[in-house]
Amino acid sequence: MHIILHQPEIPANTGNIGRTCVATGTSLHLIEPLGFQLDERAIKRSGMDYWPKLDVTRYINFKEFQEKHPGAKIWMATTKAHQTYTEVSFGMDDYIMFGKESGGIPEEILVDHEETCIRIPMLEEIRSLNLSNSVAIVLYEALRQNQFAGMQKNGELHRLHWKE
Repeated sequence: MHIILHQPEIPANTGNIGRTCVATGTSLHLIEPLGFQLDERAIKRSGMDYWPKLDVTRYINFKEFQEKHPGAKIWMATTKAHQTYTEVSFGMDDYIMFGKESGGIPEEILVDHEETCIRIPMLEEIRSLNLSNSVAIVLYEALRQNQFAGMQKNGELHRLHWKE
């Protein structure tokens, strides 16, 4: 799986998303401009010691991303979508794109991808969810649909053992 962040603004969100990506074996794609430097302490604090393990790629703009990934299936997470994230079928090589915290994915991009726009249902008076929460919600549904391929199947206690 792949997560794309289009012009993220808040380093802590990107750090949290990076940690989620490492935990799930997901690649992270960052489309500039970023609202922070990648070496900021907030990124490292929220990503903890996982950041060096992250498969992360930066792009100057969405056009460069498209040129480097022709034919990529990109799901666009937006509050403006007709269909919810649970109504689509995710593939293991799909990309899920999220926009910047203050404005989402630009409508100029969305209009060219209407059939792959998805949303998370929420009450009408709520504008949006936190970016890192939104990524986790949609990514884990995509992974669930693919039987959590390659991920840990059983949890284990640290000091004790589960009863048989």
